Amino acid sequence: MARREYPESPVVGVGAVVIKDGKVLLVKRGIDPNKGLWAIPGGSLKLGETLQEGAEREILEETGITIKANDPVYSFDFFERDGDGRVRFHYVIVDMIADYVSGEVHAADDAMEARWVSRGELKDMQVSRNTLKILDFLKAYFP
Repeated sequence: MARREYPESPVVGVGAVVIKDGKVLLVKRGIDPNKGLWAIPGGSLKLGETLQEGAEREILEETGITIKANDPVYSFDFFERDGDGRVRFHYVIVDMIADYVSGEVHAADDAMEARWVSRGELKDMQVSRNTLKILDFLKAYFP
């Protein structure tokens, strides 16, 4: 498995935008990068997994929710440098739109919290910049 911190090459990350009853599934990150910020749930792709398989596994591990991941809808680079200018984190993240299948939300794995969030609640939460961009891009799914 690729090292998350100070990697030798970019790590592929997968996530899923899951919307149910007009609310989106978000997690409060329990580890860096972006520890303490609300974000689309996801994690690192494992060798031999498709993007969809990775997203489905990660959402189940982080939130207890079973999903059916569809096609990719958004991708972006995320990297962070330390005080010496060395790359501490570098991810290429691919997010899929996904259908809720079953399960009750609970935080697990590296998530501090997990819950369904309405568009109106976002303004009172500390949400990662990239999550806000994704949700803005997907206004048709999450008005």
